[in-house]
Amino acid sequence: MAFEPFMQLLRSVQKRRIGVGGSVQNSQQMAYLRHLQKEINKENAMLVPLQELNVVVFDIETTGFIPEKDSILSIGAIKMKGSRIIEEEQFYSLIYFDQTIPKDIVELTGITDDLVRSAPNIGDVMIKFFEFTQDATLVAHHASHERNFMQYFSNKVFKTPLKHRIVDTSFLYRIIESNFQNISLESLCAHNKIPIIDRHNALADAKMTAKIWSIYINKAIEIGCETLEDVYTHFAKLKY
Repeated sequence: MAFEPFMQLLRSVQKRRIGVGGSVQNSQQMAYLRHLQKEINKENAMLVPLQELNVVVFDIETTGFIPEKDSILSIGAIKMKGSRIIEEEQFYSLIYFDQTIPKDIVELTGITDDLVRSAPNIGDVMIKFFEFTQDATLVAHHASHERNFMQYFSNKVFKTPLKHRIVDTSFLYRIIESNFQNISLESLCAHNKIPIIDRHNALADAKMTAKIWSIYINKAIEIGCETLEDVYTHFAKLKY
């Protein structure tokens, strides 16, 4: 896929928009954007050998749990190839928020009003995030939260749905630990003797999730999974 034209288009869309969810003036550009998004081939990732699969493990911190009324405060991510964590390939950004962050969120994340007042807006951060991820498969722990927010703001800011595949870590760890359901990141890290550092910092959480992914990729290969398609097939056979 031609990602540089895609990113140039996203930048022009961002410059033309009015406010966070404002209208875009050039409908032809938006049609082109949608066309390029459709070219992200999710099916190819299903057949790539697990040790060759490029993924971006990411995490977000938000003001709440409902995209329609809450906002993303930060995005953190790290790249992997197979089970190898690429430490030098990291992404982190705070995101501008012009309201008062709820006290419990400040206490949980350490993100204050002062920190986000000078941060870039959601559109600019999403563009940089897409530049970082390219067409890699995305991975998140309990991914419905990340998926819901990223889909909502992709539609709101760029008027196009998010086309990246987002894989929940549960598809991987549950084919190994079938008794684990909705296990927290802390508990999964403790089970695998992964140090818990800076919990609820988006980049720190992404790094811990990457270590989880690395461990269970190797374990999945040991039980005969060669691709994501094999992982999904094993997962479908689990008894709830």
